[in-house]
Amino acid sequence: MRAILEKFTKLLLITCITLPAQFHTFPSKTYFREQWGRAPLAVEIEEATRLADVLFDGQLELPLRAYIELVMANSPDINLQKLSILEQKNSIQRAYSPFDPFVSVNLGVNRSTTPSADQLAGADIRTQLVHSGGTTFSQNLDTGTNYTIAYSGSRRADNSQFASFNPSLQQSLRFTLRQQLLRGRGRSIQRIPILIAESRLEFTREQVRERVIGLLFQAENDYWNAVNAREQLRVQENNLDISRAFLDQEKRRLELGAISPLDIFQPEQNFANAQVRVTQERYRFEQTKDAVRRWMGADLDPDFRNLPIVLTEPIQPAAYSDTIDAEETVLLALSRRPELAQSRRAIEISDLSIKGSNNGMRPNLALSANYSSSGIGGNFIDRSGLGGAAGEIVPGGFPEAFGQLFGFNFPSYGASLTLQLPLRNRSAAADLADAVIQKKRDLYILRGDEQAIRLEVLQAVAGVELSKAAVQQASVARGFAQKRLDAEQKKYELGVNTAFFVLQAQNDLVDAEAQVLTQAISYRRSRLTLLQATGELLEAHNITLR
Repeated sequence: MRAILEKFTKLLLITCITLPAQFHTFPSKTYFREQWGRAPLAVEIEEATRLADVLFDGQLELPLRAYIELVMANSPDINLQKLSILEQKNSIQRAYSPFDPFVSVNLGVNRSTTPSADQLAGADIRTQLVHSGGTTFSQNLDTGTNYTIAYSGSRRADNSQFASFNPSLQQSLRFTLRQQLLRGRGRSIQRIPILIAESRLEFTREQVRERVIGLLFQAENDYWNAVNAREQLRVQENNLDISRAFLDQEKRRLELGAISPLDIFQPEQNFANAQVRVTQERYRFEQTKDAVRRWMGADLDPDFRNLPIVLTEPIQPAAYSDTIDAEETVLLALSRRPELAQSRRAIEISDLSIKGSNNGMRPNLALSANYSSSGIGGNFIDRSGLGGAAGEIVPGGFPEAFGQLFGFNFPSYGASLTLQLPLRNRSAAADLADAVIQKKRDLYILRGDEQAIRLEVLQAVAGVELSKAAVQQASVARGFAQKRLDAEQKKYELGVNTAFFVLQAQNDLVDAEAQVLTQAISYRRSRLTLLQATGELLEAHNITLR
């Protein structure tokens, strides 16, 4: 019997060690504080951090890398996604709960006074005082085994003349073992909820990765929106300076009588239009900077929300990419996209569900075994015959009762085999059919995702190549626009043409410069879209989700 107890204790220790150590166990002090402590209502979130790292000379200097780091640290949207992973970790711990051991303790006292109906009661008025107590330890193991160790004891004081022990002390120790033989047998079945919870954790990780990629895509896109707005403002301010210089030149020509007063209206209108465009671009730039502040959490801190922002990332990349192999890029995306990883995890969960549902179809065959020991002690009353007068009283107590109990002098043991055979199990059959249907659904979803991602990557590759060609063409067009403006200016100075052609050439040059900037930003965005399509956006910024 002691060998059996040692085996149960070893199994218990192994089970406790494999449980996640998120909460403390009995009987540590922390365990009691967690069990009876107050509800943790004072929950707080972190303040915006690391903003001082980009503060130089009273302004926030933001290269793209530092901006992305601030977004990851301070964006509420991204921090909100991280909580989903913590919830799934709690789900894994919850899946271990069927294997948690528990102890129950009971104490009681009862006094009774009853009239006797016959002489066998041992007294005319029967009076009893009973103190009882006991404890039960039980646990389910992941092998499909349940074991219970139960101890009970009582102390009974009685005025019956038939009592041989008064007060009497009774002790009982019982061991019960139940093992599933068909349904629910083995770790591969019992641990299915744990495996599903672990797969769902990985599913959630990929889901969070997908969402974070989407959020970073938006954040970086807003960064390039701000850069584009800044450069467009610079172009319009340069155009304003050119328009002002040309207007001053025309005013001097008017003062000298070289042109008619009617000829000054066109330069003035051109200058006014340039002022309007500068004002529009300036406000648009401020709006895009507000979006940047929001992403990196600067709007939350009054010390940083009104500081100027300087975006230091160059518009033109250090080098344009070589021609991209579309098929290799598609294969890369199929191995890295979080959506496909989610679909594969969903198929794993479906396989586990099929396995669990198939287990539910089996008959329920269980083997039960029990062993118990008992002991009795107390003051022994030596009576002369049944109901005779009390003679010598031999003192006794708990030592005698425990000696009999743990000496296993009075054992009882038995075993039973129970079979529950469902003649028709519609519910289990329907669950198995649903699990098979769910796996088929997951396979179709995986196939659809692969097709959609392939198309998305091919379009993203085409977008990069198109943007790269558009940048080169826009640069050539800007060069021609500059040459045309120089030519029109010289012809105007020679009196060959009018100011109209010069102003038109100036506007064309402004449009050409704006187009170069637009195409350069478009290339940056195309590269960003390609990184999102291949699932490499986090790795491109050296970001690891935990």
